[in-house]
Order: sequence, then C-alpha cells, then structure tokens
Amino acid sequence: MKFILSAALFMMSLTSFSQTTTLAPGTEAPAFNLPGVKGTDVSFASFPDAKGYIVVFTCNTCPYAQGYEQRVIDLNTKYAPLGYPVIAINPNDPEVAVGDSFDAMKERAKDKGYSFPYLFDKGQAITNAYGAKATPHIFLVEKKNNINTIVYTGSIDNDPEDKNADKVNYLQQAIQSISDGKAPATATTKAIGCTVRRKKA
Repeated sequence: MKFILSAALFMMSLTSFSQTTTLAPGTEAPAFNLPGVKGTDVSFASFPDAKGYIVVFTCNTCPYAQGYEQRVIDLNTKYAPLGYPVIAINPNDPEVAVGDSFDAMKERAKDKGYSFPYLFDKGQAITNAYGAKATPHIFLVEKKNNINTIVYTGSIDNDPEDKNADKVNYLQQAIQSISDGKAPATATTKAIGCTVRRKKA
C-alpha cells in the first residue's frame, strides 16, 4: 500500500504544470482581498503588525497537500506569534477538482481546526498573478517599509512523505534568514505537489 501511494504521488508530481510563470524572489507580492472560510475577506492588510507572510497555495484534495497539512498548521502555530502568519489560498477550480468547493473548504478548515485564513480564489486571478503551479506552493513574503516582497518560493521542505529525520526545512531556513536581516541562502526550490486544477477552456 505504501508503494502504491508513493507511486501515485510521484506520478501526480510529474503532471505537466501550467505555463504560468512563477514570480521570482525579489518581486513585489501581488495584493489580494479574497473571501475566507470564516466569513470575512482577507488581505495582507488584515495583519497590520506582520513582519511577513507565509502564503501557501493548497487545497483539500491533493495527497501532497494533505500530507503537508499538519506541517502548515504547525508553521502557523510557530511563526504567527513571531510576525509571520500563514495565509492559505485554494487555487483549484471546483468544477474541475471535485472536493475543492468553498463549502468543502469550510468543512475541512473546521474539521482540522485551521487557525489561519483559508481563502477561495474564484476565477484563479491571484493564482495566476503569483504563478502558483502546485499544491502546495509556498511564497514567503517579507514586509518592509510597507512593501511586500517575495523572498522565497517553492517547497516547505524536501520530504513530502515526512519520513526523513534529516530533511531540509527550506521555508524555516528562509524565515530565519530574513529574521536575521539576511537574504535566504536558498531562495527558490521546486514546488512538489499536484498540478493546480485550472478551469477548462
């Protein structure tokens, strides 16, 4: 069973990504104001005291997103009090990805006890603006002088199955770097996950 799951995850990671270009570190992070599962719209301005933001494009249905779900929850628990809250955005079109509707998002957030915003990108405009290609896909944003700049993009770590004690925690290293006033040594990694499910033409 483990082999079958691993093979399925591997094959899903090989699915052709959209030709959308992912924003590079150093680029200003596009602003957004999206509806959240808790009944309010959320933007960067919703966190006026933030030092930055962990923006993660994720969803209900992807096995990779599910595998990283607890790690995302733990990231918010650890880093939101330090000024780096998680903002999760579902990039999938619900007509293509059954199980990723706004109602389903509300149910999952409640069941899993999300303490961070989980936002619905209807029409995928924000997904396209960032160039998010996978679920999950991380964009670490630093807020400095009221300008929000992407400083890291890619994976949370290099261990999708969460089995390697010696994993490289790319995102946490990047947060530590900017907290120390330095640029991340590794600013870009490959986002390993399921392809964003885009609306059919």
